[in-house]
Amino acid sequence: MTASAEHDLVLVVDFGAQYAQLIARRVREARVYSEIVPHTTPVAEMLARKPAAIILSGGPSSVYAEGAPSLDPALFGAGVPTFGMCYGFQLMAQGLGGDVAHSGAREYGRTPVRVTEPGTLLAELPSEHNVWMSHGDSVRAAPEGFTVLASTDVTPVAAFEDTARGLAGVQWHPEVLHSEHGQRVLEHFLHDIAGCRPTWTMVNIVEEQIERIREQVGETGRAICGLSGGVDSAVAAALVQRAIGDRLDCVFVDHGLLRKGEAEQVERDFVAATGVNLHVVDAEERFMSALAGVTDPEEKRKIIGREFIRVFEAAEADVLGDAAADGAKVAFLVQGTLYPDVVESGGGAGTSNIKSHHNVGGLPDDLEFELIEPLRTLFKDEVRLVGEQLGLPSEIVWRQPFPGPGLGIRIIGEVTRERLEILREADAIAREELTLAGLDRDIWQMPVVLLADVRSVGVQGDGRTYGHPVVLRPVTSEDAMTADWARLPYEVMERISTRITNEVAQINRVTIDITSKPPGTIEWE
Repeated sequence: MTASAEHDLVLVVDFGAQYAQLIARRVREARVYSEIVPHTTPVAEMLARKPAAIILSGGPSSVYAEGAPSLDPALFGAGVPTFGMCYGFQLMAQGLGGDVAHSGAREYGRTPVRVTEPGTLLAELPSEHNVWMSHGDSVRAAPEGFTVLASTDVTPVAAFEDTARGLAGVQWHPEVLHSEHGQRVLEHFLHDIAGCRPTWTMVNIVEEQIERIREQVGETGRAICGLSGGVDSAVAAALVQRAIGDRLDCVFVDHGLLRKGEAEQVERDFVAATGVNLHVVDAEERFMSALAGVTDPEEKRKIIGREFIRVFEAAEADVLGDAAADGAKVAFLVQGTLYPDVVESGGGAGTSNIKSHHNVGGLPDDLEFELIEPLRTLFKDEVRLVGEQLGLPSEIVWRQPFPGPGLGIRIIGEVTRERLEILREADAIAREELTLAGLDRDIWQMPVVLLADVRSVGVQGDGRTYGHPVVLRPVTSEDAMTADWARLPYEVMERISTRITNEVAQINRVTIDITSKPPGTIEWE
């Protein structure tokens, strides 16, 4: 994975930070390309990639603890501008001869910081502002040659810089929204200290990816893409279609587990916006038969994944047959792999394998296709901006993330047609009310979960009812690695609840999940 030579590269060294992906995203918001590497990457390997700058992330350890993640101090003398934050800040101080020790008092959460000498890093910032801290150790003395820029009541050295060597750091987390002026601090380092060029823009991304796809596929190659109805596969297909035109065939498997109106939207709006060749497979009966009687969540996932592959392979054979009849060969498979997919699958940051993504590690060994993954270096928000750049309908571009198994894992219990219809109606009402309230871009997603195996007593009209409860799961997130429950306005929650219980006869109770991630995941199953 690499960016075009047209862009400067910033490496984010991950020391086990909760926010490593967020740091990389913030760098890109400053229009500079970034990638994450694990702290175990040898310094020589990092330098071989010729980065324009390196950022050292935070982490949960103490720099002086036995077995704590470390870094070869040779990095600081390599001439590459380097920025440390939190743990990375302390590593820099320690590696260059500063003094790091347990402070005796911890700083967690919102903390006032005093700027004593703005320098370049904190130029034009208020002399006192709030930042987000998370540490129990402090830098008590800066290394020789550094100018101390800021302090707190607990931390005498909260920020420093040595612009002659391109080195700087802060004790806080500038990447999180809770830190006031955090993005400006990061941009001061990237633009003013490291001299990175702000060339990473959506226009450039689209143009470069189209050119790469054309080079990869050639003048006569053909490609096939499985559309899911989600934004990732839609944008990937639109990019490839823009590059090679009608030499791309898209297959849309309607497994009967989509939200209300989504199948029609793909068949109508996506085709109208792109002109793509679309092959629709109605496989609802097959999926319903395979899922009959199954209640175990993992078993449901496996069945849906297995059946999808089989249906796609059959459709693929039809496309291949059509192509062969035309004397052409389909040699490329388009996938909507995103950068977080790569990171979570252990391919980006040395992290544990959180998910076995089908579009990263689940393809068969005997795959006869060469992969086209035009979104592999992008985060979700960048993918949406690319979609807008390509002229896709906003209903597709800004659609809430949706799991591959669809509504099958939002029904607690057996998946049946009746239960799917109940959930579709409730989900459609919830999404419609979010849109009417203008909250679509504030809420990352709001799964609606049907507790199909639960009966809840209620009173509707003059009689007692035993209907199903549903759970609303509104969350806010930057990258889905972590998430917080969304504080929906009471009046919006009231409208959703009233409409669902009035309009969906089988539901008599609406609840809201207020669990953050961690400990809870976004989906229930």
